[in-house]
Amino acid sequence: MVNEKLAELVKTSKPSVAVVGLGGAGCNITTWIAEKGMAGGKIIAANTDVNHLSTMSKADKLILLGEKLCKGHGCGGYPEMGAQATKENIAEIKTELEGTNLVFLVAGLGGGTGTGAIPVVAEVTREVGALTIACVTIPFKIDQFRREKAREAIQALTESCDSTIVIDNSKLREVAGNLPLKEALAVANALVGAFVKNITETITQPSLINLDYADLRAVMERGGISSIGIGEGDGEERVTKAVSQALAVPLLDISDMSATYGVLIHIVGGEDMTLEEVAVTGELIMDKVPNTKRVIWGAKVDDQLTGRVRVMAVLTGVKSPFMDGQ
Repeated sequence: MVNEKLAELVKTSKPSVAVVGLGGAGCNITTWIAEKGMAGGKIIAANTDVNHLSTMSKADKLILLGEKLCKGHGCGGYPEMGAQATKENIAEIKTELEGTNLVFLVAGLGGGTGTGAIPVVAEVTREVGALTIACVTIPFKIDQFRREKAREAIQALTESCDSTIVIDNSKLREVAGNLPLKEALAVANALVGAFVKNITETITQPSLINLDYADLRAVMERGGISSIGIGEGDGEERVTKAVSQALAVPLLDISDMSATYGVLIHIVGGEDMTLEEVAVTGELIMDKVPNTKRVIWGAKVDDQLTGRVRVMAVLTGVKSPFMDGQ
């Protein structure tokens, strides 16, 4: 009887997680996640373009947005149309997200569907009471018109999302500068996808050090704009190398790193990763952000990373020149 009660408590205490890809870039990211396989979360792909959506076969749920308005042809790069199209499906989206504790909204901003849809869906996730983390990419600096559209969408997101993680495509040259454009953009998809997959699995599945949902909420809730940095190291001093890389190249310009509100640290390594290395990772990052109010971390073993350590640091509540039009 006690065992049955414990089993039931374990079942009900596990957070329900959903990942929602919106628009072309958002759906591409959910495809990356689905192809890698993600335990513990539901994957939803939503787009106004029926041809693109039909290739998202590995998602758990496909939603054609605005069938009456857009007739499956997309929304021509107009965010207003993307928002209206999404409102057509608001009841369906709410039904899919009912009972969910944690929602990741992923999109590329600056176009039509993702830019218009993501603030609308964020309002729904707030209504259902889910902790909502938006993970978005913004266009290259040369494309000022689309960057302005992205900036407006992020301002709307900060009103309804708990935290908005922004990846600036212009910063990709620092981590993937020598790659052809298509491959460099695929790196952005992989960065967002890896973040969502790792956090979901570290919350819902047994890991070396599990992330606690309540702690995640404490760091991310009302976290405003967030920046992410990723580093990898091998050989001697691999942890130091990984942390230095993660903090040296955050994927969004930050005005003052020391003013960060919260930090989420995620460490992945092979079977040879030690608890000491995990602890040192946290200490090295905290040295860089001494004034932060909240810190959480999780650690996961991945057999394919033997000999290497990968560190992901999410800095929440940051100030970015991008939001001031720079």
